[in-house]
Amino acid sequence: MKLNLLLKNTRCTLLQGNAEAEITDIVYDSRKVTEGCAFVCLKGYNSDGHSYAGEAAAKGAAAIIVSDEVDVPGDVAVVRVEDTRESLAYISAEFFRHPAKELTTIAITGTKGKTTTVAMIKKILECAGKKCGTIGTLGIIIGDRMIKTNNTTPESYEVQKAMREMADEGCDAMIIEASSIGLKWHRVDAIDFDYGIFTNFSHDHIGGAEHKDMQEYLECKAMLFKKCRKGLINRDDEKWQEITKDATCEIETYGFNDGADLRASDDKLLSKPGFLGVQFRLSGKREMDVDVAIPGHFSVYNALSAIAVCVEMGIGNEAIKEGLKTVAVKGRVEIVPVPGNYTLLIDYAHNALSMENVLTTLRQYNPNRLITLFGAGGNRPKVRRYEMGETSGRLSDLSVITEDNSRFEDVMDIIEDIKVGIHKTDGKYVVVPNRKDAIRYCIENAQDGDIIVLAGKGHEDYQEIRGVKHHMDERELIAEILEERK
Repeated sequence: MKLNLLLKNTRCTLLQGNAEAEITDIVYDSRKVTEGCAFVCLKGYNSDGHSYAGEAAAKGAAAIIVSDEVDVPGDVAVVRVEDTRESLAYISAEFFRHPAKELTTIAITGTKGKTTTVAMIKKILECAGKKCGTIGTLGIIIGDRMIKTNNTTPESYEVQKAMREMADEGCDAMIIEASSIGLKWHRVDAIDFDYGIFTNFSHDHIGGAEHKDMQEYLECKAMLFKKCRKGLINRDDEKWQEITKDATCEIETYGFNDGADLRASDDKLLSKPGFLGVQFRLSGKREMDVDVAIPGHFSVYNALSAIAVCVEMGIGNEAIKEGLKTVAVKGRVEIVPVPGNYTLLIDYAHNALSMENVLTTLRQYNPNRLITLFGAGGNRPKVRRYEMGETSGRLSDLSVITEDNSRFEDVMDIIEDIKVGIHKTDGKYVVVPNRKDAIRYCIENAQDGDIIVLAGKGHEDYQEIRGVKHHMDERELIAEILEERK
């Protein structure tokens, strides 16, 4: 594609070179520069792409997109824009032929619940016979393919490229987690979303490379509702009116509130060995009873947001009910089938707050015993270990302390720090340093009615020891242990 066509929706000035230079690709990482590409100089928290403009030109870049001055040979096109991150989104959309126009596009923002809501929407749409691609914490998922990403919301180039692949592979819809940082740094610019969802707002992502204060955090979340045609909003969240006050889209709401367009009532917990969930009555724009295969009263809100968008898309009640009754989210209170009258699940809870949330939720199901297997990451603040130990000791009937990404630290040193926190409680614990052995201990000692949580790894499929990542998927470990026990 010629440079001038790539830039036709971007306000810019050609400082030097040929406006009709042929562009083979768009690159923002100087290590990935190829002959004929356009190199976009992004400013990050730790580095500035403008510093690598000369290197990119030497490697064969045909054009450099800048917001500051750079010094490169005169035969290389240099284009100045106001904001290179914003421009990356628009030129990427142009390069990949605006794939969003070929998909129903759904974006979800909020402090909690994005990953689960993505999974719920995807499952419902699949039950309705539609093919979906997703982008979020778990990576980019297209059919059976998963592409790992560094951020919940990847850079705009990756988003546009993924959508092009989705469209080419026959997807009907794309569902993306729109993080506050993704919105702030223009990663979902150049997309006119069909639907935007707001789940909730609470304290998170403040300081450092993220947000300077809660107000900026909220304002970044609110950006989504200037980028979509219809906003679906949790009316029960105290910040819902602030989120929508400057919205340019049509707004509909969901919640328990009588004023919501889609309402839940009569919610109750569902429990049997191998299944934990919640049930509620739906009223308003649709009327039905709904079972959700994810535990906790909070799952009602995620289900409501998923239902809200699917109702707007014209999905029938049966697909909605079947999707929510069978949905599972990898690494998020993910139940793993096991023989026996107990429940075994995997969860990503890897700090005290997330552990508190999941254990408090599971405690509501009145298990015979609540058993928590966990470790703590090496080369991280020790206070996290103390806090996790104290939280598990307080909320679990038994803590099984083991390894979790020890990195360059000794596992036993980390475990001793965890024990400092547990000793602040009267909680019972055992130490089993090897994670597979710890899982085996839990399975072999399970009693009827127990709930066992394997906390910390979630969707991760590796264990980092001495700087080396070794393959380790807890689902595989469980299968191996069950086979060995036969």
